[in-house]
Amino acid sequence: MMADAAISRGGDRLGAYALFAAVLSGAGLPIYIYAPKFFADNYGVSLATLGAVLFGLRLFDVVQDPVLGWISERLKEGRGIAIAFFAALLGASMLGLFAIAPPISAVWWFGLTITGLFTAFSFLSINFYARGVAKAGEIRGGHTRLAAWRETGALLGVCLAAVAPTLLFGATDAPFAAFAVGFAAVALIATVLMAPEWGESGPAEPTPIRDILGDATARRLLLLALVNATPVAVSSTLFLFFVESRLDAPGWEGPLLVLFFLAAALSAPIWARLAMRFGSRNTLLAAMVLAVIVFGFVLTLGPGDVMLFAIICVISGATIGADLTLLPALFARRMADVAPNGGQGFGLWAMVSKFTLAFAAAVLLPVLEGAGFTSGAPDNPESALTTLSILYALVPCTLKLVAIGLLVTTKLEE
Repeated sequence: MMADAAISRGGDRLGAYALFAAVLSGAGLPIYIYAPKFFADNYGVSLATLGAVLFGLRLFDVVQDPVLGWISERLKEGRGIAIAFFAALLGASMLGLFAIAPPISAVWWFGLTITGLFTAFSFLSINFYARGVAKAGEIRGGHTRLAAWRETGALLGVCLAAVAPTLLFGATDAPFAAFAVGFAAVALIATVLMAPEWGESGPAEPTPIRDILGDATARRLLLLALVNATPVAVSSTLFLFFVESRLDAPGWEGPLLVLFFLAAALSAPIWARLAMRFGSRNTLLAAMVLAVIVFGFVLTLGPGDVMLFAIICVISGATIGADLTLLPALFARRMADVAPNGGQGFGLWAMVSKFTLAFAAAVLLPVLEGAGFTSGAPDNPESALTTLSILYALVPCTLKLVAIGLLVTTKLEE
């Protein structure tokens, strides 16, 4: 009955959800991939300094994201206006980060623009996923079908954002500026298409954050998300350095990123179907085990092993599709019972997701620099390259094994 009512109002609008998810994902992981190297190469900012700035901002998120969740739960008629404001902030921050030369100290400009970018990212993500809790009850297929559309769009967005600067190198003298302009334009379109959804925000009664953290399953899923997302954060932070210096394959970064994220995007609907048949927990567990087996081979790679690494990118990318599709669906399903409004819950989810990326940058970049590694240098010492391989491959595999242990011991309702 509810699904029919939603369709009669103009369809499920899942295409709009996919496009909005693509914009948000394009402002997330790719920025951690590109921004540190961009500022290190173009403005001479040290990797250790950039890592410290990112970590400091994520400590700020520990306070900011739950507050943004609290605010989002209390928005009613003004939700659409707030979404439009933060979408504009997202686009403007992206332009400031990549399209405008720092008018002040490069470090301060990096901190200012990345703060605006991730504050907007948090607010929009919290409202977007919170709206999904109610939306799942209005459509056929529920949380799993919505997650398949949303996360497929998100992964395609990551693909485009990851490869766009590389593809634009031959077309313009300022590829990152062109990327920022294109991103801002697509963000505007996505905001307009999603506008009808914000008037249907579900339950108006806010849920205290203590009720969410008081739920054992919700706490366990947040911990699992923290541990399971950290391997991706580690490999994403070091990806460009690994391809350029360890594989000695400059210029292959873009194609390899496309292979990785395209495999993730194409696999998302498959994982969703497998989850419907075998259960989300069992499907996710199988994908995580496969990820450890495949990514462990990265430790054996050296200069010239681009094709082997490409195969690893495809398989490991497909396993990430399960992570990004099934974990949010499991958490959203739990929030439907514990906190139907969703704002506070997804405020915690956003904080966890971003903290892993900041933790990776804050810990790994200084360690790499301390080992004698220099970004873009043609003659990094072998000890520094060995450290790079260990950080890039062994650390994520170890963390993934911990995540597998958590999932095995977590009881979930299917």
